[in-house]
Amino acid sequence: MEDRRKNVRSKLESRILIKRLDQKDQEMNIEVIDVSKTGVGFSCSEPLMIGSVYETFLTIWTKEVLHAFVEIVRIVKEEDRYVYGAIFIGMPELEAKRIEVYQMFEQENQ
Repeated sequence: MEDRRKNVRSKLESRILIKRLDQKDQEMNIEVIDVSKTGVGFSCSEPLMIGSVYETFLTIWTKEVLHAFVEIVRIVKEEDRYVYGAIFIGMPELEAKRIEVYQMFEQENQ
């Protein structure tokens, strides 16, 4: 599959809580695959829709929680789960910089 991200991806051992904006009572835990300063790749067993916007609370490597909104832009169905690509919507520059700093640190230690 062609890589369409404009920014470097980093593996991130984390979980993320996600909930659809028009369904406040439904929250899902998903598994983060990778993250960049502009988006996140993740998997879950629930079907989501392309173009839908979700509120997320992403726990990063420092144990801080980043609050952001994501829009689903890619879906791949695998055996018993779905793999998604999502872009951050309106993420504050400070939060995006935290991801960038981690990636610089990670590259230096490889």
